[in-house]
Amino acid sequence: MLQNSSIENQLITTFLEQKFEIGESNDIEMYKQFVINYVKIEQCVAVLSDYQSDKSYIYAGSFGSIFGLPDENAVIDSAFEECIFTKINSDDLVERHVLELNFYQFLKEIPKEEYSNYSTLSRLRMKDSNDKITYIKHRTIYLNTFNNGSISLALCLYLPSTDLQPRTGIDGKIFNIQTGEVIEPEKYKNNTENILSKREIEVLTSVAKGNKSEQIATEMHISVYTVRRHRQNIIEKLKVTNTAEAVQTAIIMGVISL
Repeated sequence: MLQNSSIENQLITTFLEQKFEIGESNDIEMYKQFVINYVKIEQCVAVLSDYQSDKSYIYAGSFGSIFGLPDENAVIDSAFEECIFTKINSDDLVERHVLELNFYQFLKEIPKEEYSNYSTLSRLRMKDSNDKITYIKHRTIYLNTFNNGSISLALCLYLPSTDLQPRTGIDGKIFNIQTGEVIEPEKYKNNTENILSKREIEVLTSVAKGNKSEQIATEMHISVYTVRRHRQNIIEKLKVTNTAEAVQTAIIMGVISL
């Protein structure tokens, strides 16, 4: 099983290390009111994440009881809702994080004015307050984007799922909110390759096959020093601690395949 920490570290770094333009407003007070009113209607759980200030605003309708959340609004000093993540099946949580990373990469290929036209949709397993496995529906929408393309506000929605059939996987997808069109995975999974260079992908693929640095150097006609530098760059880019984690992370993200 892939350690969630490496994927989550990459997710956190991706959003918090964006370049936010000083003095540009993210209209958060307006969006807070929108979310409050939406939760009153849907009685769902909504998390408004402010990446610029690294804070989250959690609004819990009656559905919040399944997470053990109080029926009141809360502010946490993190743009990521760990209090909810800890309730979600660990494998499903990894897939959810990967889907969001893919979503981010997909949006970077389209005009920033269109970001809010798209959303993710997935089904997650979680334990309720009685440790019973239940299914929930999850969505992510990016609400506000600065002129340089940095995403400052995201909305995560947690709702009851009407699909109660047991199965593995989160059935994650990206879709156009306006048209209902589901985006083919081939259109966004390949975008994750932008994280690593072509040479780094070649090196990591060889590592995944069990090859040592010396063997990789011979096959690619490069020095062992260059191979080791590529391996270190891969670890840094994927926000992992070693190449074993890098291989696992790259496989689940679709960067490499065996």
